[in-house]
Amino acid sequence: MIKIPTALTIAGTDPTGGAGIQADLKSFQEREVYGMSILTSAVAQNTRGVSDLHHMPIGFIEKQMQAVFDDIPPDAMKTGMVSTIEMMELIAMYVKKQDSPYVIDPVMVATSGHALMEKESRQVIRDLLIPLATIVTPNVPEAEILVNFKIEDVEDLKKAAKVIVDELGAAAAVVKGGHLEGKAVDVLYDKQVFHLLEAERTYTKHTHGTGCTFSAVITAELAKGQPVLDAVTIGKQFITDAIRYTLNIGTGSGPTNHWGHRLQGLPNQKKEE
Repeated sequence: MIKIPTALTIAGTDPTGGAGIQADLKSFQEREVYGMSILTSAVAQNTRGVSDLHHMPIGFIEKQMQAVFDDIPPDAMKTGMVSTIEMMELIAMYVKKQDSPYVIDPVMVATSGHALMEKESRQVIRDLLIPLATIVTPNVPEAEILVNFKIEDVEDLKKAAKVIVDELGAAAAVVKGGHLEGKAVDVLYDKQVFHLLEAERTYTKHTHGTGCTFSAVITAELAKGQPVLDAVTIGKQFITDAIRYTLNIGTGSGPTNHWGHRLQGLPNQKKEE
């Protein structure tokens, strides 16, 4: 029998489907990996922002974890919105038990600017979860919180990636340069080499859920057994297409197009209004 690769996302929700576990599951499906999800927080949000959120009781999160790991242990897993110290401690326990790749998308602030992680939890993610990570995938604002300095250019991206790996203890880090000017450059550092992944920038407001989608594709590829560089390279192309072939939906920062990769080589399917 052919073994189907499995991937698990542990994250919050987006009822409009552009981010969180909804975006992760779409990404897993597009990469032909069987997706599973554990809900940490229910978030009332749309393309305009977050209006409310409710954290799941820690006992219920643990029951979800048990349900997955007792039956279908994942070939790779990722965390997105993990807001409390209790959640992080529980996740760390399961990551240590499971010998499979672990991706951290350090979701701290929504695209709209709303805080999604308690301030007290930021030090715990540094000390407890990042040392367990196969790869960490922060954008510029998230990386600045993790490394405590301002990021203004590619050299700063390199410096941040090196700190996350060499000082905070991750096996690898890809710091995304989407918030900087010019080409969309991400820097991957794997303890030995810096890899620069470049793409032409698509100027659009529709970038909701880009971090979730990018990290989910990396997780899916690691579940298939791909090495980190190949997984990140595939993730970079996937998210580039997802942004380029905009869906142009939502009245705020709209979602990316999870089937954009199928449209490579075609003109942009939608134009911004």
